[in-house]
Amino acid sequence: MKRRRILVGILFTVVALMAFASGAAVVVANRGARRPGAAVAAAAAPAQTLSITCRSPSLGGSLPARVYLPPGYSRRAGRYPVVYFLHGLPANPTSYEYNPFVAGALASARRRAIVVTPQGARTDNGDREYLDWSPQENWPWAIAHDLPSCIDHRFHTIENRYGRALIGLSAGGYGAFNVGLRNLQTFAAVESWSGYFVATDPEGAHVLDLGSTEANDAAMVPSGDKLIRALATWPTMIGFYVGRQDTRFLAMNQQFDAGLTRSGITHMFQVYAGGHAQALWGAQAPHWLGSALAYMSRGKRTQGRSGGGGVGVG
Repeated sequence: MKRRRILVGILFTVVALMAFASGAAVVVANRGARRPGAAVAAAAAPAQTLSITCRSPSLGGSLPARVYLPPGYSRRAGRYPVVYFLHGLPANPTSYEYNPFVAGALASARRRAIVVTPQGARTDNGDREYLDWSPQENWPWAIAHDLPSCIDHRFHTIENRYGRALIGLSAGGYGAFNVGLRNLQTFAAVESWSGYFVATDPEGAHVLDLGSTEANDAAMVPSGDKLIRALATWPTMIGFYVGRQDTRFLAMNQQFDAGLTRSGITHMFQVYAGGHAQALWGAQAPHWLGSALAYMSRGKRTQGRSGGGGVGVG
């Protein structure tokens, strides 16, 4: 299948959960922040995992997500960058709960960041490719507007583009690029791990025909002159990688790299030993997450506050 189901990475997930937070629990809030000595308690607070539901008119009402808060998270400890992470497809409605290795990689590297993994499938074996299907199933606007608005309201975040990265693996990598590069005002770092660049069928073998030129164009990751002009206004870290043994998506990634290079668009690209597999994503997660957060931190220091939710590339 195009994206292996969750069972393929169950063992890796268990290990990542242990690395992320020994004994971390699903919690609601740290209610001790106002007591004497709360700052000391907050500094020693363990990592937290929360299940939340965000209001999302773009998806007909709601969007569930899993939120990982780093050790020591506190509203008194400053504002936190957020990594929005999109899972692979096909998937089921609970697949978003099973990527704790991302937060584990941040925790092991002692990076202070929030990780948000939203739902990407509404039905069993769903493969909606993070596209805009209708006013009640507009995944791009849900990810670029509804979700960041919800997270910024609920948590102590850096509320501008330099506080947000959009990253995904496999179909989530495609979604991150297609949504992120069209919403540069919202995300300052966009990464694809073993992704692709045009919507495909569940096997990854054929490009989807969505029935109109407009829909097909919206399902192709932006590049070329429009992206160049948008990046001139909204500088963005663009990064992607693929496994050398990934027989479906290696050539496509190499071609996209070559196209960006010809256009003079600054980006990061690597080919690693490995296939389309959890082992590759887990091994590379610390480096690529660290690169995104480092870029965002540099941008935060040099840029003024900017709003979110605007469309950078049509």
